[in-house]
Amino acid sequence: MSEHLQLTIVIDDDLQEYLIADLFDMDFEGFEQLDNKLIATIPAARFDDMKREELERILISYGQNFLIEKEEILGEQNWNEEWEKTIQPQQIGDFYVHPTWSSSESTEGLTDLIIDPKLAFGTGYHPTTRLILKLLPGFIEEGDKVLDAGTGTGILGIAALKIGASEVLGFDIDEWSRTNATENILLNEVENFEVKLGSVETIPQDEEYDLILANINRNALTEMIPDLLEHLKSNGYLILSGLLKEDEEYIKKLDALADLSLLVTKSEDEWIAMAYRT
Repeated sequence: MSEHLQLTIVIDDDLQEYLIADLFDMDFEGFEQLDNKLIATIPAARFDDMKREELERILISYGQNFLIEKEEILGEQNWNEEWEKTIQPQQIGDFYVHPTWSSSESTEGLTDLIIDPKLAFGTGYHPTTRLILKLLPGFIEEGDKVLDAGTGTGILGIAALKIGASEVLGFDIDEWSRTNATENILLNEVENFEVKLGSVETIPQDEEYDLILANINRNALTEMIPDLLEHLKSNGYLILSGLLKEDEEYIKKLDALADLSLLVTKSEDEWIAMAYRT
């Protein structure tokens, strides 16, 4: 195993998921989220002056107070194995989420979700994922067609299929997502889950869905919601997350949602999920 560089970055909790996405594109491989700090790991050979400048530009774009607090060269060890140790089984609402390398057995009565995430994405630990998983059983009926916008590891689409949905279309702009979601679909032995690389343009023009899930972020949702609603059936449901509590009033005032009924807003820490019906 080669040497790794570990950076400790001071950044607000609510921005860490966005920074992780940027760092993942820069070849960072492991992440640990702490209060107002993010620890990120990259093979030392892949971090040069150009990447340092790129990272510094990204941090400046987030705010002047965010910085690299500490750098440390780590000795040789299998960092993937070390990271895997941090992914533990957990109950989330009616679901039992665990990776393949966990030997824990699910609790009777829970729906089993086997999720092997690519580093730090879609593990089920983020509140936005947990919020939608907790809401999901109340919005799925047998035979529903589901659209999963920003599918990530595929965890939400897989959960929907396991509790009654007949088919799922997921899309994501990240190549890692299509690969990882496909792996998790096979692990869970679910069928009729198609994953596409891209955004709303990948949705078949004439298709409509009983339920649309969108766990992204406020800015992306603002742009995407009008296109998503074109594919939502009458009396269908739309569940939005990736939102902070401070975003709630902004989302409520979106013109595209004016004709929908807000059924419930569910929160965890500073995060929320909002469920609408046409």
